[in-house]
Amino acid sequence: MVAATKAADMYNSLASKDDKDEDFDWDRLDELLKTLSADEVEELNGDFDPDNSLLPPSQRCRDQTSKLPTGPLNRKKLLAFLEKKAKEEKDWEEAKPYTGEKKGKAYVPKEPPKIENIVDEEVQTEWDDILSKATEEELVDLAAVLGFHGMLNQVQYNASIEDKEIVGGFAGVARAEDLRVFEELAPNTTNYEESLTRLKDNDPKLKHLNLNNIKGIPKEKLIEIVGTLKTNTHLEIFEMASVDATDFVAKALGEALKDNKTLQILNIESNFISGESIVEILTGVESHKALKELRVENQKPTLLGNKVEMAITKLIEANDTLLRFGIWFEYPDARVRVQEKIQKNNDLLRQARVGKSDS
Repeated sequence: MVAATKAADMYNSLASKDDKDEDFDWDRLDELLKTLSADEVEELNGDFDPDNSLLPPSQRCRDQTSKLPTGPLNRKKLLAFLEKKAKEEKDWEEAKPYTGEKKGKAYVPKEPPKIENIVDEEVQTEWDDILSKATEEELVDLAAVLGFHGMLNQVQYNASIEDKEIVGGFAGVARAEDLRVFEELAPNTTNYEESLTRLKDNDPKLKHLNLNNIKGIPKEKLIEIVGTLKTNTHLEIFEMASVDATDFVAKALGEALKDNKTLQILNIESNFISGESIVEILTGVESHKALKELRVENQKPTLLGNKVEMAITKLIEANDTLLRFGIWFEYPDARVRVQEKIQKNNDLLRQARVGKSDS
């Protein structure tokens, strides 16, 4: 062990030695190592730094396993060995055995403070009899008048602000208002077959045709109906909202509007018309510019896209007769420009009307 101690001291001196120190004799190192036994050499080789992060974990300390491997892992045998060892070993002795002793003071809840009633029960007022005979609904009204809104529920509070009748007592349950029931609109009884015949015959009495909300009209019939607008010279109002019209119907309508000079109001809302077909309809309107109102809102798809919206904007800006235009734009630029143009058209119409009346 003395040699091992010397070797260890020599190792430590080498580890802390500066490169400039020339007093150490390196030739003696081999002589010192030859004097060590096998156990001392093994002990010297096991002197590593376990905290040196520059070395891999397997090299931070020597291998201290002296037992030979027992073969592959047998989980069942290992668990049986651990269980047997745990039963044979004695439990650790406690430093102080448990006796169930309680330490500290026992918790005693405090008594709630007594509130003295400072109201003199012997004093009588003129309001005592009135309040004692009042019903709960009347007390709720009084609380609303005096501004004790914390005693009311939300419905009663809103009723007190709007000067409406307050319903329910202090324990009233807030409930929503009853829905107002509106009478259903009568179904559209227009006969589209008869209307198609009258359009083909150019009936002078047919000035307003309403096909709104009529389901089940074949697409071929819709295309045929809008195609009659090419030759019809009496129809002024044409409504065809929510009839499941598609782009084929819209394109036929755009072609018909190129020849029509009498139609003033056109409503094709709530259909399946794309933005490109709306552009074709507006292109047909530009031929004679007789249309004063056009409604194409609530289509599927809803979004038109920037390219289509800009095309619609340019067509509207070139139209001086359109007074109402129902559509939804996604981009503010198109929305503002179209709104300004429609407003300008209405101003021009008003100025012309005022000028005629003055003359």
